Amino acid sequence: MKIYKHTKLCSVLALLSLGVASCSDSFLNEKPYSDYEAGTGDPSIVENQLIGLHYIYAQLWGWSGRQGFLSCWQIGMDITSAGATEGVENPFYQYADLNSENGGVSYLWERSYQFINNANTIISSVGDENPAAAAEARFFRAYAYNTLVTLWGDVPLLTESIDVPTFNYARASVADVDIVIEEDLDYAVANLPNVGETRTGSRINKDVARQLAAEAYLRMGERDASYFEKAEQMASAIIDGGKYQLIEARYGKYLGEGGDYYRDMFRQGNMRRSEGNTEAIWTFELEYNREVNGGTIDNPQHRRVWQPAYHKWEGMVNADSLGGRGNGRLRLSNFMKYTVWQGLDGDIRNSNYNIRRTVNYNRPGYSAEIGIDADGWRVAKDAGVQNVTIKTGDQAIPFKTDSLEVWYPFPTKWGGYDETDDFGYALVKDWSVMRLGETYLLRAEARLRQGNTGGAADDINVLRDRAFKMAREESGNANLGQVSAADITLDFILDERARELISEENRRMTLVRTGKLRERIALNGDDGPSNKITSGFQDYHALLPIPLSEIQLNNKEGEPLTQNPGYSK
Repeated sequence: MKIYKHTKLCSVLALLSLGVASCSDSFLNEKPYSDYEAGTGDPSIVENQLIGLHYIYAQLWGWSGRQGFLSCWQIGMDITSAGATEGVENPFYQYADLNSENGGVSYLWERSYQFINNANTIISSVGDENPAAAAEARFFRAYAYNTLVTLWGDVPLLTESIDVPTFNYARASVADVDIVIEEDLDYAVANLPNVGETRTGSRINKDVARQLAAEAYLRMGERDASYFEKAEQMASAIIDGGKYQLIEARYGKYLGEGGDYYRDMFRQGNMRRSEGNTEAIWTFELEYNREVNGGTIDNPQHRRVWQPAYHKWEGMVNADSLGGRGNGRLRLSNFMKYTVWQGLDGDIRNSNYNIRRTVNYNRPGYSAEIGIDADGWRVAKDAGVQNVTIKTGDQAIPFKTDSLEVWYPFPTKWGGYDETDDFGYALVKDWSVMRLGETYLLRAEARLRQGNTGGAADDINVLRDRAFKMAREESGNANLGQVSAADITLDFILDERARELISEENRRMTLVRTGKLRERIALNGDDGPSNKITSGFQDYHALLPIPLSEIQLNNKEGEPLTQNPGYSK
């Protein structure tokens, strides 16, 4: 196995000191909502360096410099389509424009190698003296490498930190990188603390490493089928460990409000294990004005991406019950809105609390006379087949064009409202990163891959027992929603992942990992303006282009860094 060095790490990333933060009185400086940075009073350099890895995680998924970054990993596939796009995400559904200069591609690549270089620094500095610290660093290195090889294939491999300019960065095979990933995750599982024993709830525990391992081993199983068994073992260790339980009853802060037990998991104040969420494996904790080893910097865009811009209706005001102010950067596809739920009446994951499909005008004192066309869409007064008066409290009637941005069915998991920030640029809310619901899906896939469709059906039925609990009680049908071994295929599991994990999983990584990206694009089912429809996909688009800046910087000496096939540069 040959290990190469990476120049971009030196020029952009590695020279950023871990744990070093600047401060200024300038109002132009960003305000961190987190203590994932040095200078917070912890005397341990290593501890601050570990916190720095969480800080990078926050930077990656909390980036607001390109508001469409989160959409890059969701649109142009089966579950979502383009909405009011910001621009960086456009080549991820208009594939003919995907190239090595895309900002989303470059940002994920750079942050991934920042994880790796900073983790390498910690690993080399602690040696065998602090195995818990090395284990947390190794988790993040494995996380970054798993992301890179899933989305790019062969990538440069570094196991030592770099602090001088280097220009001989070449690509190592996926198999060689996987050796490091497996070693790191085995070490992490052996040396990380148990859930509930970490310094704070946000920090990495054994089961977080097991969950990542289950996903990574499913990918590795495409090359070596023995890894499917290892994936099952990792998932089983979480499921059978007795530390987690699916949420099947209402709990927490919102019992006095309408809702259901599935919705309760995703409301701020209910998302952490300390707040009653027995399903949480890794919740990334965010909070204003509280000194926790969690949080984020910048202004996370999750709500603006996933929620429609209903504030553009004259009869609406932003409200907590509707999740605050969205921008409609993407929208659920017809497949996700309708097809995937066919025959599943009573599934709590599709309740109006979880996939919001209807809304009532809520602006106080609102009243207007509008037209309604033959298909029930709102039109200008006297422009339809009838005129009606609408008022506060009535169900909202959208214009047909509203479905591209202003109103459409949407998942409510990223809803949150702060009355002191009605504009809602930032969403300072916990992130549900890993939970037990996905663990069952990972094990079901591992069992399917080994030919154990009965065991896979058992895992799916655990989720269905939760999803149909209320409907079964109301109907008296104890088998409602149950599946059999004959139902289980990889596509069935991908459908179930969409139902269970919409707006949580990185859908692009899932479909690339399973080799299903092209097939699943065809399921999308949307029509409408051509500039909003997925087009131009070629097989080579399953892997992303190596950022052009990396190739240019690594052509000065040694072996040139090669581009993925299909991309011109």
